[in-house]
Amino acid sequence: MLSRVFKALTYRDFRLMWLGACTSTIGTWTQQVAQAWLVYTLSNDPFYLGLDAFLGQAPIILLSLVGGVLADRRDRRTMLLMSQYIQMTTAFILTALFYFHVVHVWHILLLSFITGIGQSFGGPAYSALLPTLVGKEDFSNAIAWNSIQFNLARIIGPTIAGLTLKQLGATWCFGINGVSFIAVIISLYVIQVRFVPQKSTEPIMDAMKAGIRFIRTQAGLDSLIVLAFCLTLFAIPLMTFLPVFVKEVLKGDETTFSGLLIWSGAGSICGALLVAASGKVKRQGLVALLALIVLGGFVAGFSLSRSLTLSKVLIFVCGAALMWVFSMVQSLVQAITADEMRGRVMSVYNVAFRGGMPIGSLVFGKLIPVLTISFALTLTGSVLALLGMYFLFVHRRIATL
Repeated sequence: MLSRVFKALTYRDFRLMWLGACTSTIGTWTQQVAQAWLVYTLSNDPFYLGLDAFLGQAPIILLSLVGGVLADRRDRRTMLLMSQYIQMTTAFILTALFYFHVVHVWHILLLSFITGIGQSFGGPAYSALLPTLVGKEDFSNAIAWNSIQFNLARIIGPTIAGLTLKQLGATWCFGINGVSFIAVIISLYVIQVRFVPQKSTEPIMDAMKAGIRFIRTQAGLDSLIVLAFCLTLFAIPLMTFLPVFVKEVLKGDETTFSGLLIWSGAGSICGALLVAASGKVKRQGLVALLALIVLGGFVAGFSLSRSLTLSKVLIFVCGAALMWVFSMVQSLVQAITADEMRGRVMSVYNVAFRGGMPIGSLVFGKLIPVLTISFALTLTGSVLALLGMYFLFVHRRIATL
């Protein structure tokens, strides 16, 4: 059982990428926590929290399909390096703006948009590169460990951000993020890429259409992508508007906010470890849908909590269930997809997965002042549970995978 948990890390190149990505993601979370708190503090309006999230994700909707085509005909490592350099530059610019005390909300929004442009090309390249670093039988384990590094960063990053923001100020949070990209850049130069796509002169639009046709002909793949969109549309507002819940419902401060993020991250790590330990589960689709129903129930429960202790327990379970669903869905998508189509398929998946975030952020950013944060989260939890039941009992393509 223990050897199965660590299977993906026995691959040298995957291990190097994992360590580099873990370092950079810690830096990213350190910045995101400080950025979310400061955007709300500067504006005192939840709409700007939603707008910041929207501008960070909008380029992914606009450009990821092009990024996916390029990932299937260009060196994926080169694309990832360009993405890292763009994100590192925006972090250092934000550091300078805070250092010289000239930052405004619009600066943060613009830099979020530029960062999103870098991620729109880096995301498909990373998603296509990662499975080529391990054997096909270890896809699920590799995806689980990728989720672990992301959520380990969600624990370490907010902890660093909470301490740094309070003791040293926002400048250091953004500077830490800029420096963190050096680790993943070094990893990208060191690893040996096993699969390099063949160059193609096929028009970009034709290549996109070929990717869409592949998705439509693979049983259950289109349903998985729809589910990924709905998940982020209704699940991510819990995290996006957590500062509002902390201030208005729990009457807490940045320490309370960071603490809840840590508990959520800890739950996500536990969920990812369970996925890694379970190996290739039979009926992954069925298990994912059951976890989705559990997630919806606990999100609704969190929305009704007025106790900090109870909120920590509930958000821990939410994190575990959310990561279980995400890992299972992405593992199924990767297993169905062929190497030569992986960039395009994963770009569509990323558009769906990431696309739900800005739409949900904008919609709930407008609804929260009208409905209250508690009612809005009750609504999202209920929809998630109903969504799981729909795919489980009515539209059963995912349930049969």
